[in-house]
Amino acid sequence: MTLISTQKLTFEEYLNYQGESGVCYELYRGHIIEMPTPTAIHIKIIEFLVYQFRRFFAAHNLPLVAVVTTAVRTEENSSRVPDVVICTQSLWEQVCAQSGSAVLDFEEKPLLVIEVTSQNWRDDYIRKRAEYDLIDILEYWIVDPNLQKIRVCSRPENEGGYSHQEFLPGQQVQSVQFPEFILSVNEVLSGPLVEDLIREEQAQRQQLEQQNQELGQQVERLAQRLREMGVDIDTEV
Repeated sequence: MTLISTQKLTFEEYLNYQGESGVCYELYRGHIIEMPTPTAIHIKIIEFLVYQFRRFFAAHNLPLVAVVTTAVRTEENSSRVPDVVICTQSLWEQVCAQSGSAVLDFEEKPLLVIEVTSQNWRDDYIRKRAEYDLIDILEYWIVDPNLQKIRVCSRPENEGGYSHQEFLPGQQVQSVQFPEFILSVNEVLSGPLVEDLIREEQAQRQQLEQQNQELGQQVERLAQRLREMGVDIDTEV
């Protein structure tokens, strides 16, 4: 991690910290940390995961949101910025209603956070894991494109502390809290363009609409033929 200054800040000072434009900062025990500039694959993975979670929540009518660039307070003077945060809509509305930086600093915690590893990967596997566990975030994903794996940390029922399971290429990664949310590890790590996924869905929708239209035309032709044969299709059972 890259410390910006040896001078310590309080959490309130961090909220009002004015750093370089376009740079994201975390707070670790009072020290300001500059987050590394994400790589292209890093960004693609995040966008893919956010897109898939949002589709899942909408399809299952769940009052949840998937957001990025949102900090989570983890200690008295520590704040982390996960790549993806999953929380309730009501919690997100509280964040939107407050002034200043977007920071989750409430009694209610996110349901799930995701980190995509970069050059500060040790923080993801060690420090952040400990911090997220400490504040009772129930599920934590570490997506590692370098080691080609996804680690899902969660708390088994009636047990304290995270345990984890790793998913490799060729397998499917599954959320512990949302068992029906299943993704191909290969697809997650490759970071397909969301725009391509949207175009594919639109093409499938158009194809389905065309098939329905053709089916309707076939039914109408059959009905017309039956009428010509003297069959009263409106009264026949």
